[in-house]
Parts: sequence; structure tokens; C-alpha cells
Amino acid sequence: MNEWFEIIQREFIYVSYYFMIQLRQIAGYWILGMVIGSLVSVFAKDAIHGAFDRIRDKKWGLWGVIPASILGIASPLCMYGTIPIAASFSRNGMRDDWLAAFMMSSVLLNPQLIMYSTALGTTALAIRLISCFVCGCTAGLVVHVFFRNEPFFHFEGFSPQASHDTHPNLFLRFVFNLGRNIRVTGLYFLIGVLLSALFQRYVPADQFAELFGKSNEGFGVLMAATIGVPLYACGGGTIPLIREWLDMGMSMGSAAAFMITGPATKITNLGALKIVLGFKRFILYIAYVMAFSLVTGLVVNLII
Repeated sequence: MNEWFEIIQREFIYVSYYFMIQLRQIAGYWILGMVIGSLVSVFAKDAIHGAFDRIRDKKWGLWGVIPASILGIASPLCMYGTIPIAASFSRNGMRDDWLAAFMMSSVLLNPQLIMYSTALGTTALAIRLISCFVCGCTAGLVVHVFFRNEPFFHFEGFSPQASHDTHPNLFLRFVFNLGRNIRVTGLYFLIGVLLSALFQRYVPADQFAELFGKSNEGFGVLMAATIGVPLYACGGGTIPLIREWLDMGMSMGSAAAFMITGPATKITNLGALKIVLGFKRFILYIAYVMAFSLVTGLVVNLII
């Protein structure tokens, strides 16, 4: 009994040590992400969505997917917040291909997650930004080519939600928004740090690199894209994991694939999208996400 207790105590000390190292290294990025995300949500959200609404009548044709994808990345809303806004845009006459670009990039990235991702280094951050932008534009292109003669989305029953940011004092409005962000993401962030500490302690780095590294790039990218489906719960929670995986030898292409399939197949996002798309187009959405993530991962591994 004493021997087992000593083993458990020793392992607890090791994991706690790795946990604290990971926490010190990444907590600042999480805090900065919280602050930037709340600032954008309180002071810039309406301007971003207003800018998207104002391009509705522009005669840009397919080229409109470019600003739509950029504004989707800039939007601070999650998918459940984006869909009612998109429904409003659609009722006002916004094109489906532009909406597809906006919604796809909004699913994948937001200002808060951009700040989190700086913890992964400039290369990973650039890859995430570019791949999410291209994914949004490509989604708009697919809708334009294959669904131009029929409605793609079904927004019946969706209406814009009442904003939580209504306090007349702007500073308190920001503080309340920041508090909500911390409550929503804090637990997932700590779980991500704990999982990264457990990986560091118990997963041999050489075996991990062999599975997800460039020496096994095709299968590694496929595996990374696949595990992104069940493992992804919150953007802030996955950053410590991705950072640890890259340190253990994961190829940048595998990381890119995970960063696409993860948020795109987050369970809460899928529930909302299934309602909006219907079953057949929902399956097409899943196939598109998996195909795009695999191609992105392979291309990144060829370049880097």
C-alpha cells in the first residue's frame, strides 16, 4: 500500500510540475486573448457586422467571398451567435455564396482565437490565418458553382439574439463580457493544460513524432484531421495541446489539419449547422471540411 501511495505521489508531483510549466508559458496568451476578444465583442462587433451588411448591394460577384471571409474571421461570435446574424443578412438579400464564406471562416477563427494562436509561433499563426481565409473563400466558391440556382441555407425560425452587452457604462460592459468569456473558456483552458502535461509525462516524444511527423506525413495528417473531430471542445483549450504536440514532433501540416477539422466539427457547431443545412448538405459540409483539411495539411508539409 505504501509503495502504491509513493508511486501515485511521485507521478502527481511530476504531472503538477509539467502543468505549472505549461501554465506559466501559455497563460499570458490566454489572458490576452480574453481581453482582445472582449474588446472586439463590445466595441467592434456591430461595426464588423455592419460592414458585411453594407457590401450586400455591391456588384462584386464571386469576388465578394474575399471580404466576406475576412469579416467572418474578424467576427467575435461563435456559430450559435453567427447563425441568427446570418439569417438576418439572408432575409435582407445577402448572397448565399458570400454567406457561406462568412460563416465558414467565422466557425474556424475569431480575434480571440487568433491571440491564443500566437502561443504557437508566427509560422503556425500565419498558416492558421491563411488556411481559414482560404477555407472560407473556397466554401463560397463551392456554393456559387454547385448551388447558384437554389437556396443553400434554411434560416427559418432564426432571428437575431438579444445582446448581453447592454450596460450603459462601457467599462462595465467590457468587464461583464470578459467575465463571461472567462467562465466559458477557463475550464477548457485548464483541461488543455492538464492534457498537455499528461502527454509530456507519459507519451514518448519519438513515437509521437513517428506517428504525426513528416516522415509519416500522409497518415499523420489524416490522423490529425480525424482526432480533431472528437478532441476539439474549445479553441483556448486546444492551444496547449497543439503547442505540446509540435514540441513532440508533430508536423506543421498535421497541426494545420487539426486546426481546421477541430473547430469546424465542434459538437455545438455541428448541431446548429445541421438545422441550417439539412441532412444532405450537412454531410457535404463534413466531407468538404475533411477534404480541405487533408489537402491543406499535405500542402503545408510540402512547403515547410
